[in-house]
Amino acid sequence: MNDIKSLYSLWLEKAKDDCDIIPELRAVEGNDDEILDRFYKNLEFGTAGLRGIIGAGTNRMNVYTVNQATQGLADYLNSEFESPSVAIAHDSRIKSDVFAKSAAGVLAANGIKVYFYPRLVPTPMLSFAVRRLKCSSGIIITASHNPAKYNGYKCYDPNGYQMTDDAANKTYGFIEKVDMFDGVRKMSFDEALSCGKVEFIGDEIFEEFYQKVLSAGVYDCSGSDLKVIYTPLNGTGNIPVREILRRKGINNVRVVKEQELPDGNFPTCPFPNPEIKQAFELAISMGEKEEADLLLATDPDCDRVGIAVNVGGDYKLMTGNEVGVLLCDYLLSRRKELGTLPKDPIVVKSFVTTSLVDEVAKSYSAETISLLTGFKYIGELITKLEAKGEEDRFIVGMEESYGYLSGTHARDKDAVVASMLICEMACYYKSKGISLYDKMQSLYKKYGMYLNVLLNFSFEGATGMQKMKDMMEDLRENAPGTIAGLPVEEISDYMSSKTVVVSDETEKEINLPKSNVLAYKLPGGSGVIVRPSGTEPKIKVYITAASDTRENALALSDRIGADMKKYMKID
Repeated sequence: MNDIKSLYSLWLEKAKDDCDIIPELRAVEGNDDEILDRFYKNLEFGTAGLRGIIGAGTNRMNVYTVNQATQGLADYLNSEFESPSVAIAHDSRIKSDVFAKSAAGVLAANGIKVYFYPRLVPTPMLSFAVRRLKCSSGIIITASHNPAKYNGYKCYDPNGYQMTDDAANKTYGFIEKVDMFDGVRKMSFDEALSCGKVEFIGDEIFEEFYQKVLSAGVYDCSGSDLKVIYTPLNGTGNIPVREILRRKGINNVRVVKEQELPDGNFPTCPFPNPEIKQAFELAISMGEKEEADLLLATDPDCDRVGIAVNVGGDYKLMTGNEVGVLLCDYLLSRRKELGTLPKDPIVVKSFVTTSLVDEVAKSYSAETISLLTGFKYIGELITKLEAKGEEDRFIVGMEESYGYLSGTHARDKDAVVASMLICEMACYYKSKGISLYDKMQSLYKKYGMYLNVLLNFSFEGATGMQKMKDMMEDLRENAPGTIAGLPVEEISDYMSSKTVVVSDETEKEINLPKSNVLAYKLPGGSGVIVRPSGTEPKIKVYITAASDTRENALALSDRIGADMKKYMKID
């Protein structure tokens, strides 16, 4: 643990570059708990970069923690590459532009060329620019769908996906050597721009991105009367999503005015997350008045998208798993109809995404590959396919947390292309007299009911981190033998890379990178996966309840959830 009192005094003395920091530190003077939370540790840099509450201290997002990380990144890049370059973008969050420009100044002062997006853009456009401009790395300032008090710093590798463990560990090694006040080389953004060390990314990159997205479509929507209501949730999706839909021929698109323009305070939506109903409240109200077919919401950095579908006048939210299944079935079926389905097609998903995807893919003779959570693993797989000249085999990649990618223009989840394909799907099925909800019910009828439920348990602060660690250790030491009255057939520990078959205690190797994840296989396709979040102070419990009807699956899911709370000692 850091020397709290010394750090607090040091920051009061030296943190003068941000006018908000000293007043914040003065305001918590004498409050040991508040000071502890700001200084008990440094923000950890990993494959997801940095993420934390905006504010003063080593455990906060501010120009000092951003500059320290960027100096470490610069030292890493200069040690690994000759004449390195970095693409930088930012979202609409509080201080995102400040942090982005500060990072650009640090890189420039270290002799690294910077390509800087002149306006806020979605995360997938940063991924695209890294590869298109042949950069050594990329940075985007964003905290995705977190509440307004958070911000973050994501780093990308030359292939356009987030840093892998090896690169992140090396970078972190350099970061640890940097004194955040006296060890950072920097120049102002304007100075870096005037001397040519920073260059704005031109309109041609925007246009190339749009063309790549449009090329992923498989149905002509011209003339469609589909009615869409869209909310960018005060984030980056407003311009690119609307532009793509316009070019696609989907012209009846209305936008939720209160959530249209960039605003890092998210005044009408404290949790700008398309996974939750609250994010859709204004869109639902608007949809009911205008009888829209489809409601569409993208998160602030526009890499995730959620939908709600008009079902008899009510709007039903569809889960990330359901949209993934729909996209899988739609793209495989349409490409088969068009004769463009490649030999040996591949569908890629995170291992916590519904196994219904596997069943759908199998019916089209497509291979399903399950990877660890983190879209970088999907991006890495696409890159390996590309190296073999087999990138055309990639049909779609997905995570249950509302992230999707079709096409190989990006190496991260892309809500611009996903929004286009979802609306395209809706146009296609509307031409046949059915909705996306109707289509999903037909898939359940064909393949069986797979109910997927995510339980989130939050643990804030220093004590919360320790509690999550203790929970995972306790589950490893005291593995459940039954869950919801069902015998546990297999226990997979992704930290030890072993799966134990309970009946005969045999072991199988898990051929994936080590990760702090536990999985329990139950009979009939049901199961549970437990993992701490990589970006938030949460433990996530993924439940799959497979049964013959939704009612039976719901009941089973409730029993599984109750048992897991008991085993994890959660009140």
